[in-house]
Amino acid sequence: MIRPLFAAVLAGTTLLGSPLLRGALAAEEEAPRIIDGIAAIVNGDIITYSQVRGLSLPRERLLRQQFHGADLEKQIQEARAAALKDLIDRQLIIQSFHKEKFELPEHFVDERVNDIIQSDFGGDRAAFIKTLAAQNWSLTEFKKNEMDKIIVAAMRSKNVKRVTAISPAKVMDYYKQHRAELTSKEQVKLRMIMIPTRAAEGNQVAQKAIAEEILGKLADGAPFDRMAQMYSEDATRDAGGDWGWIERKTLAPELEKIAFNLPPGRVSHVIELGTNFYILKVEEKHGGDTPSFAKVRPEIEKKLIQEEEQKQQELWIAGLRQKAYIRTF
Repeated sequence: MIRPLFAAVLAGTTLLGSPLLRGALAAEEEAPRIIDGIAAIVNGDIITYSQVRGLSLPRERLLRQQFHGADLEKQIQEARAAALKDLIDRQLIIQSFHKEKFELPEHFVDERVNDIIQSDFGGDRAAFIKTLAAQNWSLTEFKKNEMDKIIVAAMRSKNVKRVTAISPAKVMDYYKQHRAELTSKEQVKLRMIMIPTRAAEGNQVAQKAIAEEILGKLADGAPFDRMAQMYSEDATRDAGGDWGWIERKTLAPELEKIAFNLPPGRVSHVIELGTNFYILKVEEKHGGDTPSFAKVRPEIEKKLIQEEEQKQQELWIAGLRQKAYIRTF
């Protein structure tokens, strides 16, 4: 009974030792030190704050690059809460493994460690041991960590039924309900000429006449970029009115509607909006296309299979939680 539970899992499991050695633990040295303590108790087993920090640190490093101040603190607290939940779930799974009286032969873990030494240290066991020592890990602790990973993977494989197919109706329903998400972003390559109305100075009629004159020159073949450099008072004047590629919601709604309905190469009429007159030219456009069902069907099926397996896993874990004593601090 032991071998069937683990053999398939080990065959498909990626090596997890190197990221632990070179990533999370290295990151821990960069983080502020905290006094350790109990983060949770799971049926008598203790999870410490240092375990939570060790799991959440890679995520925290990314968050510190993206957020600051109160937003950063909120994101970090959420990352640590998610890490604690994962650790609690892992402990429940390991406890379930022992409760069902499964056993993991020692040579399974030894083979895993030897694979790590071969793939990440070129077979140099001394370098591997030295790296462990530098990270304040003993070989026994490292092997225990790898054993837990194997157990969790095996128990998930045993308790979460593998989904191999999704009904065509569900796939089609997803396609219909998520067309907007599947559609590529629509963009136009835009140039713009802006002429102030100067209405407050009583010059609106004269300014509109200038705009109409520019439009006439464009119709006669004058280069748009040259006209923008000569007449526009927009910030892109020196660049010939070039706004580059823009997406929807970049412009005011009135300008957006016209810009995204212009065929490539066409110039708009004179548009009066607020205190300015505008002339737009769309040079190119792309996006806005929804891929065919046949093209995205494999991707949708894969996503729905993952979601179904995730639901099964959550139900299994919820059952373990319901029977457990869990206290967090």
